[in-house]
Amino acid sequence: MRFVRKKVLQLVIVLLSVTFLSFLLLELIPGDPAARICGLAGSECIAEKRAELNLDDPMPVRYANWLGDALTGDLGQSARNQQPVWEALKQRLPVTIELLLYSQFLALFIAIPAGLFAAQRAGGIFDKASTGVLFAFLCVPSFMLALLLILIFPVKLGLFQTTGYTPFTENPFKSLGSLFLPAVTLAMAEMATYMRLLRTDLISTMQEDYITMARAKGMSPRRVLLGHAFKPSTFSLVTVVGLNFGRLIGGTLIIEVIFGINGLGKYTVDAINGKDFIPVQGAIVIIAIGYVLINFAVDMLYAVLDPRIRHARALV
Repeated sequence: MRFVRKKVLQLVIVLLSVTFLSFLLLELIPGDPAARICGLAGSECIAEKRAELNLDDPMPVRYANWLGDALTGDLGQSARNQQPVWEALKQRLPVTIELLLYSQFLALFIAIPAGLFAAQRAGGIFDKASTGVLFAFLCVPSFMLALLLILIFPVKLGLFQTTGYTPFTENPFKSLGSLFLPAVTLAMAEMATYMRLLRTDLISTMQEDYITMARAKGMSPRRVLLGHAFKPSTFSLVTVVGLNFGRLIGGTLIIEVIFGINGLGKYTVDAINGKDFIPVQGAIVIIAIGYVLINFAVDMLYAVLDPRIRHARALV
């Protein structure tokens, strides 16, 4: 519990810092925020917006007011259609979350078996070939890979849809099919990282004394690998997967625009193009909070996987 309380306190401090820095975005953009929102509407609109956003108050007071509203789910309204930002985000967040989970599942589904097989035969043909192929995908920018997949599958082969999204609750199989190409695009670069990381850690773990002891007891290579070496070798993998979740939230901005998926990324890009800065601010806050919470969850999971970590940190 001491360990958990310490991490929760750190989480609160980080969240406050992140929301404060996100709130400053409108302050750092040159010009009057009210004038940017109103455009050519005139001075009356500007005066109304300044009063609505409390722009004449000191910045700490405005942040406290904004934070209080944000805690109740009020992130402001879009200047283009007057839709509440939180309402728009609630409609689009499930799409982006499904895309992220789907892409990570595909990456791990390929990377874990490949990493296990490569570690057993380090330096072999499969190890070298898989490394070369996966790192080739790592070198290709995601937007180019997305366009290449669209050209091959929907255009040439007539497989999968080019744009659009089917909700998972409406039709799970069709939903996964509509997100397959975007998920593959995001997963390709992660496969190489996950596979090589797991392979390296497995090879290192297989040199430990307790692995030698397990082999001396006559255990099968499969049992030694999966029962004794695999779990200790996943610590770095779990950490990197958690960090990549936060990074991939930003990566979805381009992918959702290319594939016409109405998720958080496309919503943010549309707001930027329309100079609608309040939705941009709200989206950035949600992305930042999601990144922090994911890292907190990874820290907790890391302690669960290795009890020495939580016991050692609890004593600090």
